Amino acid sequence: MTDEYDILTDSFERIRDTVARSIEGLTPEQLEYRPSGEANSIAWLVWHLARVQDDHIADAAGSEQVWTSAGWEERFGLPVEADATGYGMTSDDVAKVAGLTSAQLFGYLNAVHERTAEFLATRPDLDRIVDANWNPPVTLAVRLVSVIGDDLQHAGQIGYVAGLLPS
Repeated sequence: MTDEYDILTDSFERIRDTVARSIEGLTPEQLEYRPSGEANSIAWLVWHLARVQDDHIADAAGSEQVWTSAGWEERFGLPVEADATGYGMTSDDVAKVAGLTSAQLFGYLNAVHERTAEFLATRPDLDRIVDANWNPPVTLAVRLVSVIGDDLQHAGQIGYVAGLLPS
């Protein structure tokens, strides 16, 4: 019988799989393509959606982010702060997410996905308040749906930008 944890896990799998199909075989130059001067690159979009998921799941689980705990920050070597997730970045900041391969980006996203699936397998209390700074306070269920929604939007943007790549 399918339950809410299966549905949440499936949603996160769809994000990972959608991104994988969109970036497979792209060169670093293609990953850095920006349709306009202020647009986000594919590399930035993948990095950002993985960073947000990593940040929020680690917070909910009370654990360190995969970004730092598994050495992804060092492997990427980006000139950004260790806690950067992409929020509030300028166009110049977006351009700093460069020099990466599809394998690196997918590797990090997959590692984050695995941590997410492990967390959901513990069947955490979805009614637990994770952010009391809102009215109404944010439950874990609402936070997870928010991350899924944000990540799916970015996954769609990745596919769209990949479709605009010059041939």
